[in-house]
Parts: sequence; C-alpha cells; structure tokens
Amino acid sequence: MEKRPYLGYTRAHYRSVHIAKKCAKYFYRFQGWDEIRPWEKVKGNTMAETTETMETAEETKELTGRIFDIQGFSVQDGPGIRLTVFFKGCPLKCLWCHSPESQRYPSEINMLKTKCVNCLRCVQACPTGSRTVDIKKDENGNPIEFNYDINLKTCIRCGKCVDACLTQALYWCGTDMTVEEVMKKVRRDKPFFKKSGGGITISGGECLTQPDFAAALLKQCKEEEVNTAVDTCGYVPWENIEKVLPYSDLFLYDIKQMDSDKHKELTGVPNELILENAVKIAENGGHFHIRLPMITGYNDSMENMEKIRDFLLPIKDSVDLIQILPYHALGTVKWERLNWTDAGTEFKTEPPSDEEIQERVKFFEDAGFKVIVH
Repeated sequence: MEKRPYLGYTRAHYRSVHIAKKCAKYFYRFQGWDEIRPWEKVKGNTMAETTETMETAEETKELTGRIFDIQGFSVQDGPGIRLTVFFKGCPLKCLWCHSPESQRYPSEINMLKTKCVNCLRCVQACPTGSRTVDIKKDENGNPIEFNYDINLKTCIRCGKCVDACLTQALYWCGTDMTVEEVMKKVRRDKPFFKKSGGGITISGGECLTQPDFAAALLKQCKEEEVNTAVDTCGYVPWENIEKVLPYSDLFLYDIKQMDSDKHKELTGVPNELILENAVKIAENGGHFHIRLPMITGYNDSMENMEKIRDFLLPIKDSVDLIQILPYHALGTVKWERLNWTDAGTEFKTEPPSDEEIQERVKFFEDAGFKVIVH
C-alpha cells in the first residue's frame, strides 16, 4: 500500500470531523430543515445517477426540474418575503455573472476551500487522475500551501472525489426535484408569505429553459394561493413564456443593453428576442419589475439609459417597478469553486459611485417610474 504523506493531521482530527458532520446532520433534521445543502448527497449527481433518475421519472411520468439552490427569506426577488427556487442552465453567458454555477445544465462539482483540510483523499480517489494538487513546502520540507486543480476535459464526473471528502468541501451543484418536493418547502414558508405579501420566485440560471416543470410548479402554487414571480432574462421562445403566463403574478425582467451588438458582446446573445418578449408579455396583461444591472463602463451610459426609458414608456402601465442593480464583485469566488477559467474570472470593473447611481434613479423617476436600488 502506498504510504500517504504526513500532513500534520492525526486520527483524532479525522474522527472529530466525522463527529461534527454527524452532529450537523441530525441537528438539521431536528430543526426540520431539509432544503438542498452542499454536504448532503443529492440524486442525479453523477452521470449514472442522473440517467437513472431521468429514467425513473420517465417510467412514472413524474415531471422533474433541475434545481441548484432553494433560498428562503429572500427579500430582493419580488414583493414580501419569498422562497426563491434557482433552476440550472442559462442561455446567456454574462461577463459579470454572479451565479456561474447556474450556467450549465449538468450537475457539477464545486469546491469550498474554507472547508478543505488538505487530506488529499479526493486526489487519491480520482480514477482518471483529473484531480491534482501542487504542494508548496518551506525550507524544512513542511507543507505550507495546497493548490488544487481539476482537468475538466478528462473528468468523468463519477463523484468518487465527493464521496471521499471528509468535510464536504467538495459538493454537487444541481439536483433533480419533483413539483411535490419543491412544494413541501413552499408550504413550510406560507405563514411568512401571508404576513408579508410574499410568495415563490422561480429564477436561475434561466427558469424558462425548463418550461414544463416551471409551469407545473407555478400552477400548483396558484392552486394553493401562493403568489408567484418569474425571474427571467427573456431569451427563450415565446412558447415557453406562454406556458407560465397564466400562473405568473409578476415577471422580474432583465434589460442589460439596448444596443444588440453590445448586448451580444456582454452576454453572448443579441437582444431582439428579449425585447420582443417583453412587449408580448405586456400585451398579454403581464406585470414587470424591470431589472437594470449597472455595470461600470459597459452599460451604464446615459445614452443606454435613455434608450431603455424610450423602450419602457409605451408599456409603462405594465412596469410596476424599476430595480437598479449596481455591479459588485462578490460572485467572483464562485468561478473559483467551479475551477473555471472562463471570462468571469478575469472580468474587472469598479462598482458605480453613489452619485452615478442616484443620477440614474432620478432619471427614471423623472420619467414617471418607481425606482429602487438593490
């Protein structure tokens, strides 16, 4: 048997980690908190399990959606206190994306470095050698820094590294859930919805890339008198929107850039379909919270704001609120968890100043819109 390098950790250390994990598990069960958590194994996390889950769902005719997070007590995704359900998969690739784990549809392995104890079990468990570590040592040969890497081209997503991880620093992002599984969480929060005027918001990623599941979930919510909101980028076929329109009280709708060529540079797609769908939603009686990401140097010019105002004025009666979302860099760490080298890890800009934000707020207020800053 190959001798493992000594890293300064004793058997007692690993035993304490195991005990802590067990205590946390039973504590959350006692509290009744059963939402998706990184340290709990989820179905659909490996290729084999994903296939098995899909086949089972097909056999039983039970519809499932791929969800990567469910967040309670959300206060920025619509009116009141809300439960936000985050769908996996998105057709846009925004340079500043704060949720890169939502972009790809398949389940993915994330790494939370603050939980890692450098036991190297993940490296040893990898059957393809895709997961590696570079250990830096001091002059005495003692390890002082561990830099982990994974070759996404050779990784087969078998999940053995996740299973080997003692502290759940490695965890799966993305699980297949039924409508009833989500509704159990919705029903738990109904007292908060009733007191605050809140409800459920489906988001992403892009929730309307899974239109059948989205429609089924929203329909069930309406049958149980739960307020509903759809957070969408709008870059989906109109048929997808038609499926959820009868069950949607509100659309949280992103407008990022009015110039289609610039929009494509920033997000990977043009904006004609997005604008067309917004007009159709308004014509069919839908209501909006229009969300304007304010990215310094990319879409924050007054010229772009004027074009957005001119676009919104004809559908003003459908616009209940404009939300200005100033850029921040808090999502950068998520790119590192995925070990991606995409543009998001290199995207750099400064947050807009308070004066610039207030100038945009006043601009839209003068046009007769209600405006808030998130």
